[in-house]
Amino acid sequence: MRGWSPAGPLPSECRLTDPTGTLARAAWPSVVFEVGGYSESKLSEESALHVASEKRTIETPERAVEISSPDKVYFPELGATKFDLATYYVEMAAALEVTATDRPAMLQRFPEGAGGNSFFQKRVPQNAPSWLQTTVVMTPNGTKSNALVVADIAHVLWAVNLGCLGLHLWPYRADDPAHADELRIDLDPQPGVSFDAVRAAAGHVHSLLSELGIAGYAKTSGNRGIHVYVRLGAAWDSFEVRAGAIALARELERRHPDLITAQWWKEERGERVFVDFNQNAPHKTVFGAWFVRPRVGGQVSTPLLWEEIESIDPEALTIATVPELVRRRGDPWRHMADEPQSLLPLLDMAARDRANGLHDAPWPPEYPKQPDEPSRVAPSRARKA
Repeated sequence: MRGWSPAGPLPSECRLTDPTGTLARAAWPSVVFEVGGYSESKLSEESALHVASEKRTIETPERAVEISSPDKVYFPELGATKFDLATYYVEMAAALEVTATDRPAMLQRFPEGAGGNSFFQKRVPQNAPSWLQTTVVMTPNGTKSNALVVADIAHVLWAVNLGCLGLHLWPYRADDPAHADELRIDLDPQPGVSFDAVRAAAGHVHSLLSELGIAGYAKTSGNRGIHVYVRLGAAWDSFEVRAGAIALARELERRHPDLITAQWWKEERGERVFVDFNQNAPHKTVFGAWFVRPRVGGQVSTPLLWEEIESIDPEALTIATVPELVRRRGDPWRHMADEPQSLLPLLDMAARDRANGLHDAPWPPEYPKQPDEPSRVAPSRARKA
């Protein structure tokens, strides 16, 4: 597979015949990889060489999913192909079940792989297979669209075949769009800010959440930042979750003003870590855990143990290394869904801010003006006016 294969020994239930004749195995029970529509046992070496470049089929417990152009290189720094990406997701199926199952997903397609041009596809194609689960979602500007629902690993593989490297997930379940069950704390380093500063900011987030009795789960963004997720009980809508995120950001800024900022306008952030509360605005999607970023090195948005943050190198967390990491130390988020948290401590903090004269924070420009929102004019422009 062009010099790349998943690290470490894998379970033997799944198999693939590739042009080199080697077997690559993945961690999804009963998945059988086929080449050109023929199972491994039916292929001679000569026929495998002939058809492998055309398509391969992955047989999941639910159904078969065809991967076209499987040998197209998607991640040049690794030499990893489209089929390597599909194999990675099959290996990570159990972890994806915790984070992505039943969530609507935004499709971003990279026909030429990472580093190539891309486009967002807001609607599932009309010629999608009949088994594909979809749901109607709203985009921030109020447009309705028919979105993919991540019902199982076959749905992820279908998206991979379209050229999606990873998926952007809604913060709610498809069967309950009225309740956002995830608070997503996006630690966004501004220009000039090191990853060490992001590590420190993540530690402060952990401390504050712990103080409030809230369990948070960290992951790399897959780039320069860190995300902290809180899985919530299905009791609050996105407006309330965003209010909680604003309160958290403001409290972090009060406690650590030289490191952390809650200022929406870029001109006021300085060289600090911005807590992007607007990632929790209604209908906002965030790049999902375990999914692969559109970077030529195949970096993964990787869930972490809190103690790993001090030493982890996010650049080294790729589709070639993450499966072995999970096999070695397990999935740090595996109990997240079993322990839904309460938003009330953060809403109490928001109420105190409001009583002290702090009201809403600015919304992104694509949203309608909100009743309690301050001016959307940047401070420097407001002073000139």
